[in-house]
Amino acid sequence: MYSLQWNINSYSNAPIQANHADLRQGAIFHVPANWRLAQVTHTGTGETEIVQVRVAGIGSMYFLPVSVIDLVGGGVDMGTAHAMLWGSTWKYAPAPCRSSSQSSLNDRAYSFFWKTPVEGSCAKRARYLIPGMEYTSMNFAYELRTPNPLKMSSGQYTGSLVYGIGPGQDFDFGDLMIPNESVITLNFKLDVEHTLKVEIPPGGNRVELVPQEGWQAWLNSGSKPTRLFRDQRFHISASSRFKMRLECQHVSGNTCAISETGTGHAVPVDIKVTLPEGLTDAGGQPVDQRPLRLDGSGTELFQPGFYVDRRLGMLHFEVARGSVEEMLDSGAKAYTGSVTVIWDSEV
Repeated sequence: MYSLQWNINSYSNAPIQANHADLRQGAIFHVPANWRLAQVTHTGTGETEIVQVRVAGIGSMYFLPVSVIDLVGGGVDMGTAHAMLWGSTWKYAPAPCRSSSQSSLNDRAYSFFWKTPVEGSCAKRARYLIPGMEYTSMNFAYELRTPNPLKMSSGQYTGSLVYGIGPGQDFDFGDLMIPNESVITLNFKLDVEHTLKVEIPPGGNRVELVPQEGWQAWLNSGSKPTRLFRDQRFHISASSRFKMRLECQHVSGNTCAISETGTGHAVPVDIKVTLPEGLTDAGGQPVDQRPLRLDGSGTELFQPGFYVDRRLGMLHFEVARGSVEEMLDSGAKAYTGSVTVIWDSEV
């Protein structure tokens, strides 16, 4: 809950009669305690989101033209006089408002703050004639519901919400207490900053593809390896959407390749990614060995369901069986190539 002090005062346009039948002819507060919606717009992309606001409390100081003791006929202290003037002091809020611990007083003024859990009119009936009254130092508390930042783009969102002030308006103080302003505007500025950080362990930028049991097992048994592969760990921290794609030194179709330097013979490398729990694709599905392609298809959008903080993911590199057989039959000794895996927050 937040609070705002506003430079708005209200003044009575007629005396407040003792025991007035119409509550609107005395002290009454009706504020926008229900949730209101305000649209905020990204200053760069034009994306829109909704902010929800409700007024959770209202406070002020009522100021009397003469001593409250004189208004009630004298012979009592000022605390008792304030209670006599209204039947009870303004420390105690009338329903549906609720009391708070905030109040102070002197012989001509009483400051108060009432909570507004629901929207409704909170009224105090005068027990004595009050020739005039003023509300000064008005303030209100509000609650704010912001959009889910995990679904918002980085940058600044702005918007505003306008409330009317006066009889029959959003902030309504009855028919006698007239404010010196007719509107109040709440301006919203939401700054969204996201994290996308990927950490590769030392040496992880050099990936050696090997058979399941290693090269020595092939040399000892003589059986050809069925595939060459390597799983490379990484840690990811993410609070926003991102996409993934490849860039290759050698290209084979929609993926990267490794090439033998002397002959130029090349074979494709299948590259896949597994993301940790909390990161899903656009359809909300987990990402388990999702193929990475040059055109980015299938990896256009990954999104967090909650803030992912340095969770473990995996890159999978593999040369399939048919390509392994080509490599062995060619007599080549070494295949190399550079693969760049890109995590891109510009979605």
